[in-house]
Amino acid sequence: MHAPPIPYTAVVPAAGLGTRFLPATKTVPKELLPIVDTPGIELVAEEAKSAGAERLLIVTSPGKDGVVAHFVEDLVLEGRLAKRGKEAMLAKVRNAPSLLEVDSVVQDRPLGLGHAVGCVEPELADDEDAIAVLLPDDLVLPGGVLGRMAAAHARYGGSVLCAIEVPGEKISAYGVFDVEEVADDPEVKRVRGMVEKPPAAEAPSNLAAAGRYILDRKIFDALRTIEPGAGGELQLTDAIALLIEWGEPVHVVVHEGSRHDLGNPGGYLKAAVDFALDRDDYGPELREWLVRRLADD
Repeated sequence: MHAPPIPYTAVVPAAGLGTRFLPATKTVPKELLPIVDTPGIELVAEEAKSAGAERLLIVTSPGKDGVVAHFVEDLVLEGRLAKRGKEAMLAKVRNAPSLLEVDSVVQDRPLGLGHAVGCVEPELADDEDAIAVLLPDDLVLPGGVLGRMAAAHARYGGSVLCAIEVPGEKISAYGVFDVEEVADDPEVKRVRGMVEKPPAAEAPSNLAAAGRYILDRKIFDALRTIEPGAGGELQLTDAIALLIEWGEPVHVVVHEGSRHDLGNPGGYLKAAVDFALDRDDYGPELREWLVRRLADD
């Protein structure tokens, strides 16, 4: 499937407190914790950039300014590195500010992912008919799925979500799609519904949500219509279900790859090891150490 550049604002909800990473996140936003030496939010921004996005809109909470500050030039630091001839390090520091235009909007109350997405509506241009939402807790590898989702959106309209295949014994930890086939397009399925964390025996498929969405602008109408759930939160999945009920097209692109969950320490550690093993500077020594370490168990 040909993947055109995405003409949407890329939205990253990053207002959470990162409580599962305390005490580290007492002063450092979870999104800035490094995967080897690159913050997770920068990896997500690179993904959006590689799909053709030109603008990144980060949803933050009051007082959580560090995530956006990561994308601002630090001329003092750059000057020091340049003076010392640290060219490789200088290139790393300059990467995030050079990726794409970054703006922010504050979610003043923690009222759920749906509420966070709803906060961006006033920041969009009148001619933007869709947004791309990338959850920073999810690293979807290899890259390219967002571009394929854009191609599906261009072909079918409506909203397009990313799905990954999950083994049956693990499916109950995910939001699971109820889908039907699309003629002549094995990578894309039409969504009939979605079930949140079903028992394995009751799961409608083995396709689970993977934190990437292209959402038709009608999502904002749906978010204004749905009722808050537990804790007064607006659930994005409820709004997507309402779009389906309204007869709006919703599809998934099945991603043939992997996903790392940066939202918990265990998933974060796996991502760090995975990324480090792929690096020439750390990979060989780390692989040797892991072999020795595991042999000692």
